[in-house]
Amino acid sequence: MLIRIRRGWELPESAATPESAVMGRRAALGAGAILAAGALAPPAFAQAAAPAMRNTRFQPGRETTPERDATNYNNYYEFGSSKSVASAAARLKVSPWSVRFDGLVEQPRELALEDLLKQVSLEERVLRHRCVEAWAMTVPWTGFPMSELVRLAAPKPEAKFVVFETAAQRDTMPGLRQSWYPWPYSDGCTIAEARNELAFMATGMYGKPLPPQNGAPLRVLFPWKYGFKASKSVVRVTFQAEQPVGYWEKLQSSEYGFWANVNPEVAHPRWSQASERLLGSNERVPTRIFNGYGEFVASLYAGMENQRIYY
Repeated sequence: MLIRIRRGWELPESAATPESAVMGRRAALGAGAILAAGALAPPAFAQAAAPAMRNTRFQPGRETTPERDATNYNNYYEFGSSKSVASAAARLKVSPWSVRFDGLVEQPRELALEDLLKQVSLEERVLRHRCVEAWAMTVPWTGFPMSELVRLAAPKPEAKFVVFETAAQRDTMPGLRQSWYPWPYSDGCTIAEARNELAFMATGMYGKPLPPQNGAPLRVLFPWKYGFKASKSVVRVTFQAEQPVGYWEKLQSSEYGFWANVNPEVAHPRWSQASERLLGSNERVPTRIFNGYGEFVASLYAGMENQRIYY
């Protein structure tokens, strides 16, 4: 099937959130509230809560989703199969936290999150997020480019893929008792995708540290892919030569594949992907190829135009 790369990122000016409204919301959060949260939080969370300069290269073209909707409508099967997992996820132990780098790296090691954050540059990006279930949100995320994580890991030349593994806390995650699921949750990408400027590691949202239900304290973001590719609460990053098989691909490969690039022309086997529902307003809008980020990522898939790259 031919994939037409539309310039979906080009939107009328009227579709963009006014700068005054965006900055007004940031002011409303209050620097004092951020500092207070940081004072009460563990060191890594205090760093994640620090104000970060907004990167305006990635214009969302949509109004920001209300915080209450983005933080109370979540998929996190380790805490339950409903969308209301915030209360259960509050038990997640986020301190101390460390990330293990292994596989095809120069030196396998484990790095405390606070030490990791000292070696990257935090910024804020307002990004669209598209779930494979055809709902979407637009969130101001704090974090750092995934390419900086790759740099810190120092992969060997033969490493072609990266796998991100989610924490498996058996004393806080009741979903792990469901042994038919392939725990721990993991998914991956190519090295080229991880180094792409749009790939992001999030430590916060709405000017605050990530809440547990959204993947605290460190999560993956691929804004051009369906959300199941974005591992939450990352504890391990593995570099390898062979293409990985992710959590959902292990469960049902005909529905959840490796590439998972947002494509309105390729339906999920059980529903259309031609449109999406915006959290907060429930407005139904057309889906865009690569979630509207084609200018940044389409070159990654040159030569794959005739493939169904949703799969």
